Amino acid sequence: MHKCRSNEASILIASLVPFFCQRMELLFVYLIISATISGALASDPDLLQDVCIADFASGTKVNGFACKDAANITAADFFFDGLAKAAVPNNPFGAVPTLAFVNQIPGLNTMGLSLARADFAPGGLVTPHTHPRATEIVFVLEGILDVSFITTSNVRVSKTIKKGEVFVFPRALVHFLKNNNHEPAAVLAAFNSQSPGAQLVVPALFGSTPAVPDDVLTIAFQTSNEEVQKIKSNFAP
Repeated sequence: MHKCRSNEASILIASLVPFFCQRMELLFVYLIISATISGALASDPDLLQDVCIADFASGTKVNGFACKDAANITAADFFFDGLAKAAVPNNPFGAVPTLAFVNQIPGLNTMGLSLARADFAPGGLVTPHTHPRATEIVFVLEGILDVSFITTSNVRVSKTIKKGEVFVFPRALVHFLKNNNHEPAAVLAAFNSQSPGAQLVVPALFGSTPAVPDDVLTIAFQTSNEEVQKIKSNFAP
């Protein structure tokens, strides 16, 4: 009798194996689809009409901007001439950006792309920063630049690029550009977001409001409170 029950249990288990295998396959497919959807939602959402011109005056709060009445669309909503000529890099860093984001071109709303130009004096630097919502690709208009980004494993990937060459900065990674030559330089940058965002590393830590506590910075940078105060004085809000 005991042997019979053992055989019956074996038969039952064997019959359930295909059932559980099928369920595991379905679970695996579900996880793949979920990961794909999550990846798609990680970028700017697709537009659901031909255009959605940003209505900056609207009181409606959405992820992006509300749409202007289609009857009021003009060519000016899609036009910007601000990148046509070089800006004067007369700040302490010797580099100045000119943005062509949705705030400058309302027609970019929901389009998922934008541009910028950066002009460098000799020795100019675009300081370490990140773009939390976009990957960036730069095209050198003139000059020679040393560019770098840093991975989450603290590996610095660097390259010297010259006129006509391109370089990619992966989304959200810290990166910077430096003109180590004696001639001006300029790049055109493209982003896969209408509003890439930009967080400058040093001002974020030493110039935020409210301020990052001094003891946090002294421990993080293994330096003195006096040195922290000195750096903060350069980035006072």
